[in-house]
Amino acid sequence: MKKLLLALLAIASFGIANAQQYALFGTKTMFDAFENPSQKSFTLDSSRKFSSNFFLPYFGTNAVNKGSSEFAVRKLAQEGVFDTRSLPIGTGEVNHFFENSNIYVATFRLFKSYKYQEEMGFSWQIRSDAHIDYTNETLAIFDSFERFDSNKLYTGIFDTKGYQQSYHQLSFTYRENWNKRLAFGLKASVLSGILYNKLNIYDSKLYIDPETDALLIGLNGTYSANFSDFNEINKKNFFPNFKNPGLSFGFGTNYTTKKGLFLMANIKDLGFIWWRSNTQRTTIVQSKIIENIENNQSNTNQQIQDIFLQAEEPKKFLAPTNAKFDFFMSKRYGFYKPALAVSKNLFYKGGDVAFVNTFIVNDFSGSVTPLYNFNGVFMVGLQGKYQTPNFELFMGTDNLVSTGYQTYGLIKKNAYTGRGPNGASFYMGVGIKFGNVVNHPQFADIIPGINDKSDGDGFFKSLFSIFKRK
Repeated sequence: MKKLLLALLAIASFGIANAQQYALFGTKTMFDAFENPSQKSFTLDSSRKFSSNFFLPYFGTNAVNKGSSEFAVRKLAQEGVFDTRSLPIGTGEVNHFFENSNIYVATFRLFKSYKYQEEMGFSWQIRSDAHIDYTNETLAIFDSFERFDSNKLYTGIFDTKGYQQSYHQLSFTYRENWNKRLAFGLKASVLSGILYNKLNIYDSKLYIDPETDALLIGLNGTYSANFSDFNEINKKNFFPNFKNPGLSFGFGTNYTTKKGLFLMANIKDLGFIWWRSNTQRTTIVQSKIIENIENNQSNTNQQIQDIFLQAEEPKKFLAPTNAKFDFFMSKRYGFYKPALAVSKNLFYKGGDVAFVNTFIVNDFSGSVTPLYNFNGVFMVGLQGKYQTPNFELFMGTDNLVSTGYQTYGLIKKNAYTGRGPNGASFYMGVGIKFGNVVNHPQFADIIPGINDKSDGDGFFKSLFSIFKRK
């Protein structure tokens, strides 16, 4: 239990990545096309037919820790010292930790047909999401029981809930134009679960008796996971094996008005994972006396962890993926393109509102993105991008200030560097197009979708035609 919680908090502080790199929406990059499946990424008469990241970096990651534990977590991350003396005890204060990451290990995309601007793509992603609400006392008990007053009954001080889920996502994407202004796209994925744990402690108590050198701890709640200890996790967990299989589906559309206003909406990653390999779902109703606590903190920590380990019950279960609804709108005014993005999680807490300000000079662009997360966190992102019809390179952060503080604090190994929520964010990507140039019919003898077997109605036109009256 201690290892689980502290490892997740360390992840937040060291800056693996709740934002979605909104500055890349509407850019016609590979990232844009894979994340927003109605988007196209090829340009007629300029782009080559195929694109890939060739296993080069293509990822985004972001994490935030918010609450009165900020300094303790910062000290753990930047100095490597676990010290909870700065935490107020007995106040019932709750801290919040959010994390997500999206790593495109491999991508391949092709231009299929000119007639409806059809594109297909294949990708291998590794995704992770986490959200934990935890109390100060949950951290403090693993540091030292001496933080708590003796001969005093504490109640509700360990009430904690949250989840973490990571998995492989192997996807197929397809998009086509309905007409010159309207387009549709879909993304179908098979999933392979990597790690899962979910904790909900809804009733707790603590009493320390100095005369008997013992403490009484009581915990009521539930715990689900596919591992008992981090020692069970090795490199084999990070390759798809489909022992914990799943499916997800996404659908999107975009429309450009006559005045150039671009509108886009998506349902993303609507699916589930069937966790069935080495899984347990445990109900905890236990009060435990831990003896010989003086100068024996490691034994106390292990005894608390054993409450969860000894109550394990093997059980398979379904867990939803972190599905989202996104809406995006933008319009370009010369070198300046403002945009508004709104995203809401469908099954879990959280969402974002972002205002993207992009400044474009030839093939270069820079974006500044103020963003408000529905969990009460305000961030400012910064991005730089170089993009031609056959090459793309971008790099940025969704949380510039916290990332700067965190980086400087790690270099100086000083916990007093920085203030406010702990957090860090970074993303980057490299994409390359290759093959023959995709030409307009006026400039080529043979192009995909003209005078070949694919000439005909597109997928979505054929699908929606069943609703037409004969």
